[in-house]
Amino acid sequence: MKDSRPVNLDITTIKFPLAAIASILHRISGIGLFFGVGILLYFLQLSLASEAGFNQVLELFENSLIKLLIWLIMAAVFYHLIAGIKHLLLDAGIGESKQGAKTGATVTLVLFLIAAAFGGIWLW
Repeated sequence: MKDSRPVNLDITTIKFPLAAIASILHRISGIGLFFGVGILLYFLQLSLASEAGFNQVLELFENSLIKLLIWLIMAAVFYHLIAGIKHLLLDAGIGESKQGAKTGATVTLVLFLIAAAFGGIWLW
């Protein structure tokens, strides 16, 4: 059987709906958390090893790149938490329609931006 349907292999022309983008970002934030936990555990291990290690971690946290890294990890936590709550609401049957998915994705992104902004203000 010959398939004569057109095949679009150019991924840059595909327009994803907002709910799909929010879902993909939820997965990306989960991957970021996987690696971020390792970084945070390293800082914890270093700070608990000795007083000198604790002071070294305090000095590291004064570096702007380390602050940015910590903020990125915090942002991943915020987004993953907010999107996870949205997924739990979907499992409960809330927001399963097309309009509900768009509204849920919008609310998720707005709440994330607010949380990330407050996290950045708190960190700096």
